This record gives sequence, C-alpha cells and structure tokens, in this order.
Amino acid sequence: MILYFSGTGNSRYAAEFLAQALGDQAEDVGLWIKERRKGEFRADRPWVVVAPTYGWQLPHVLMEFLQTAEFSGSQMVYFVMTCGGDIGNAAQSIQSLCRRKGLAYQGVLEVIMPENYIALFSAPEKAEAQAILRKALPTLNQGAVWIAEGKPFPEKRVTCLDRLKSGLVNRVFYQFVIRAKPFYSTEACTGCGRCVELCPLNNIHLAERHPHWGNRCTHCMACICGCPAEAVEYGRRSRGKVRYWCPEDHRA
Repeated sequence: MILYFSGTGNSRYAAEFLAQALGDQAEDVGLWIKERRKGEFRADRPWVVVAPTYGWQLPHVLMEFLQTAEFSGSQMVYFVMTCGGDIGNAAQSIQSLCRRKGLAYQGVLEVIMPENYIALFSAPEKAEAQAILRKALPTLNQGAVWIAEGKPFPEKRVTCLDRLKSGLVNRVFYQFVIRAKPFYSTEACTGCGRCVELCPLNNIHLAERHPHWGNRCTHCMACICGCPAEAVEYGRRSRGKVRYWCPEDHRA
C-alpha cells in the first residue's frame, strides 16, 4: 500500500505513478490527518510512504501521524521524498521512526520535483515545471523497480551540511518560519472556500466570505497555490510569484 501526504500535488503525483507502476493502491493520509483519524492499515505488500520535504525532513505533521498509526501485515517500508532541492539527512529520523514502529526500513528515495514553497522561494513557470516533472519519471520508475524486486533503495551519501540542515536548521525553520499569520486574502477573493477544503489541518475558516487562518499550519502551500483566483498572499514574499499546482497527468 502506498500512503502519501501532499500539499500542492507533487507527492500525490509520485504516489499515483508508483501505484500504477506497481499495481498497488494509493491512500491519501492527508484526509486522515484532516479528519483527525488514527491510522489503521493492513497490507501484504511493502509499505511505501510518499511525502514532501519540509526543512530537509518529513513534515512533522506526517511524522506524528505515522508515530501513532498501526501497521499490520507487511513489515517492509520504503520512503519516497519529493523535494525542490535535496532531502538532507532526513533518513536518520525516518530510520529512528521505523525502529520504534518495528518496521523494516528499506531506504528513502530522493525525487526532485518543481519548487512550490513560495513563502521563501519562487515556483517555476509551467514549461519549466513540466520539464522537471519529466526528469523525475526515470527516478520514480527505477524506484518502482527496486520496490517490485524487494531491493532496498541505495543509501544516499550524507554530508555534514546535510546533518546541519536536517538538524539545527529544521528546528529553527519550524520555530521561526512556519507560521500562518502572514497569510491573507486580497480583494480578488470570491469566498469559494477552496482554501478551507484544501487545508490538511483545518486551520482556515471563512468569515464574511473571506478566509481567516488559525495557529496550526504546516506550510504545505495548498491554500496559496490552490486558490483558483490567486487571491491568497503570504505577506510580501509571495507577491508576483507563480502559483504551482502539480498536474494529474504523469505524461506532463
């Protein structure tokens, strides 16, 4: 079974590609998180967890979900992490999680995908994003081959910089950068409620047909990139930037 968490679609894209290649099913655990349901899963085939990279680690909200989830059947688990640059030393905390859960860690696969984190960076234009997605397909296909053959993913060489990014920088990132306060809606907002629907933490509510953000946020960028009117901004940092949403078609 393939379990995925996705903000703007990169990890959903990867999960669905793997599901098709492996003849397996893909389950959106973001819906479980949104509904605050405890994960209870059973599969006879290896588990595959697909997720974005937040501060060179698995998203904390996903890590918390996996820590309390129950897995029965297969004990083998693969991790696939989509990222705009690299995953740093994310494998270390994932291995620790697997030891605590009694799961047989089979490695983590780094897949470069279009950048979506417009709170700090810029997302690519459509043509560039499509080119990045095409380049990701051979990596995903090779990952599917390794999973089908029951082989672990090759181990990534970890540098001192990787350890710093996934350690100290990640902690600083979550403490000082990830916050919802800068989000706001512009006059272009139609009050459609799409941002409310997309938020995996139920952190957005509508009041007088305009969204308001609470204190729970994981910076998945779903609200700002998924707004059909492009009416959501993140302070001044997102102004004029391309909104990225991953297409459904794996041939993009």
